[in-house]
Amino acid sequence: MKAIGLTHYLPVSNPDSLLDVELPAPAAPQGQDLLIQVQAISVNPVDTKLRAPKAGQESPPRVLGFDAAGTVLAIGPDVTAFEVGDEVYYAGDVTRPGCNAQLQLVDERLAGRKPNTLDFAEAAALPLTTLTAWELLFQRMPYQLDGKRNLGKVLLVIGGAGGVGSIAIQLGRHAGFTVVATASRPETVAWCKQLGADHVIDHRQPLAPQLQAVGINQVDAALNLANTDLYWQQLGELLAPQGHVGLIVEPAGELRIGDPYKSKCIGIHWEFMFARARFRTADMIEQHRILTRAASLIDAGELRTTLTQRLGPITAANLRLAHQQMESGRTIGKLALEGWG
Repeated sequence: MKAIGLTHYLPVSNPDSLLDVELPAPAAPQGQDLLIQVQAISVNPVDTKLRAPKAGQESPPRVLGFDAAGTVLAIGPDVTAFEVGDEVYYAGDVTRPGCNAQLQLVDERLAGRKPNTLDFAEAAALPLTTLTAWELLFQRMPYQLDGKRNLGKVLLVIGGAGGVGSIAIQLGRHAGFTVVATASRPETVAWCKQLGADHVIDHRQPLAPQLQAVGINQVDAALNLANTDLYWQQLGELLAPQGHVGLIVEPAGELRIGDPYKSKCIGIHWEFMFARARFRTADMIEQHRILTRAASLIDAGELRTTLTQRLGPITAANLRLAHQQMESGRTIGKLALEGWG
């Protein structure tokens, strides 16, 4: 099968950082595995971090990739949720070979049926970021997707134009929050407003005065999707007593979790989308349920894809371009590659 692999961990500017390779097809699926023909993939920061320069080499080539949509070609004997021919989307498992290959084995508990109203590329842009934002808001934090208890509450999304931020804005708005997103360029401000943010402020400037200018003195929940260290003190001051902060980025240094976090009883919540698959938790099926529910919301017009760029077929050259754009820190929404040429 065709695949894109790495043998050495190199800067993406090096043409050998990602290579077009031929690899053996996966074995027949066992247990709850699906054998999927990959039709489209998307790229996330985790891809670039795993590919980043470091010692070591891989033989056979290592295949990365954690966002895909495709068609089920075969199923393991214990599969109950899918049949051959079903179209699915998923973010996969960081402990197994990734989706930058024509064929991939994926546990059915990590996959959902592709939204009917989206093509493969539009669907591939969604799984990892949707799972991250959904798990953080509605499973790590004590909020509900549906219900009126969030009305009147303010959600601050730092990094609103990124992949996770783009879906978090939509989920927060659907759940009844007043959503404030941060963005620093005209095009990212426009994107956040298009997704439903009630207000957009500049994360390069102090946050409190900007919030006060739109009549907000404190926030009930904050998702720091950009820089844990940089906004730690500001968020401690901005969050309401018994508020909640959600984090996805490893801090560069030590964080003080005492006052004001302690005195306000602020909940601190970490989200790592791969935790369930990595540790084989008893509730792995939750990711199937989340993606299934998200697909129904998309087909109902309640949520939309966050795809903004199609970079052509799935080749090493196009994937290097995707990694370069991701590493620039200026990507809006998500980008995708589709088809194998």
